[in-house]
Amino acid sequence: MIGKIIGAGMGAKAAEHTSKIGGPLGAVLGATAPVLLRRMSIPAMIAIGAGGYLVKKLIDKQEEEKAAPAKKTATKRKPPRTSKAPAAA
Repeated sequence: MIGKIIGAGMGAKAAEHTSKIGGPLGAVLGATAPVLLRRMSIPAMIAIGAGGYLVKKLIDKQEEEKAAPAKKTATKRKPPRTSKAPAAA
């Protein structure tokens, strides 16, 4: 019982940091997580953790690519001069 209460509190706090999951849904997910984890095998836990890590990396990369074109157009620089001779008219 205490584990469910702690899990619900942690789930509600974690849900505050995401835009798609609200506080009550986070509390429900946090309360059910300990029950699911107890019934899951070690390889399944590892696979879920690795999958979550890969999805996060993919999302971060997509966000970076969306921001990259704006950066490139904002910081156009001239190449450095390689000659000390005066410029031709």
